[in-house]
Amino acid sequence: MAGMTLALALKSGGLEVALVERQPFDDMLDVSFDGRASAIAYACFRQWKALGVGDVLEKHACRMDEIFVTDGHLPGASAPKPLPFFLHFASEEISDRTGDEPLGYMVENRQVRKALYEEIVNQGIRLISPASVVDNREDGSFAEVDLDTGETLRAPLVVSAEGRKSTLREKAGIKHINWAYDQSAVVCTVQMEHSHNHVAYEHFLPTGPFAILPLNDSRACIVWSETHAKAKALMQVDDQLFYDHLIGRFGEFLGDLTVVGEKFIYPLGLGLAEEMHKGRLALLGDSAHGIHPIAGQGLNLGLKDVAALAEVLIEAARLGEDIGTDLVLERYAKWRRFDNVSTSVIMDGFVRLFSNGNPLLRAVRGVGIGLFNKVPTLRQFVMEDAGAATGDLPKLLRGELV
Repeated sequence: MAGMTLALALKSGGLEVALVERQPFDDMLDVSFDGRASAIAYACFRQWKALGVGDVLEKHACRMDEIFVTDGHLPGASAPKPLPFFLHFASEEISDRTGDEPLGYMVENRQVRKALYEEIVNQGIRLISPASVVDNREDGSFAEVDLDTGETLRAPLVVSAEGRKSTLREKAGIKHINWAYDQSAVVCTVQMEHSHNHVAYEHFLPTGPFAILPLNDSRACIVWSETHAKAKALMQVDDQLFYDHLIGRFGEFLGDLTVVGEKFIYPLGLGLAEEMHKGRLALLGDSAHGIHPIAGQGLNLGLKDVAALAEVLIEAARLGEDIGTDLVLERYAKWRRFDNVSTSVIMDGFVRLFSNGNPLLRAVRGVGIGLFNKVPTLRQFVMEDAGAATGDLPKLLRGELV
């Protein structure tokens, strides 16, 4: 998704782009390919609007106007009473700076891919799919990429948006720091009896966060983190037992639930590349950083990468610079390095802080949450930061073409 967004951004700035994708697009657009939905920061959605896909995606996007975050126990008769501390974020608190924009949008990944793919075709961007890179090298002022189709591509710059297991990153010798959490996320969609009223909920439980993320038509995307063993067991139990466990965490405040479609499971971990570029290769999105979905920032980091890299490359090309040089690519790395590293570290800290049931630590967490909730300026900054609207914003995140 980040790679397709970059292709559209570069095309809008007059650069010639070829997009290589390993998976056949028909498979990627199927409902069984990816059951996830992504929380899209409001500034990142501005980027899609500027690139011509926002209006299409808005039909499939659900506003998040409020977010409740709680620190809870696992359900059960012996569970102690929850502490009365929670975080509450509301878009109306920052409306003087954002207008009618929500805190973010929830969009199913398949709808994002479909809208981006259709715009790629409409823009006449060359799409080579299915195809994989079998070799790559640099030759003076150009990089060359050999595909398993027998074709060789030649360009001043190659961008890896391949995901966490980036082949090009490994071939370039860029070191990659990574570790796995003892958690997997079970993801499913539920239909609810009552409307969610555009409110998202995240409950921090000892085994991991449990998120209820609003979708259109009174549906919600459930992201249910458990230990690997428990998550695998949830994938194997019968429908009634799965429902019983689900309702124990979800509660009955939105009425009856119906699980719609398939369940999916994703192992969770962190990955961070030590460099964002090397030679004529730049890293983008999960190739450069992959984080826990605890705050829904993973794709947003990639979309912020897109906005910064597109602006750097388009402006360099207009000045007649070689867009594949260290001089140009370091501008991109400097723009994005701190945000990517700091967000990765903070998300890792959240996982370790909240995914345990230590009673003393839980009490300290609760008090900290309660105090945080009483400081409006701090809460507003967090909302704007999560909305990708703080710092030196690239033009695309302001809703402007480069």
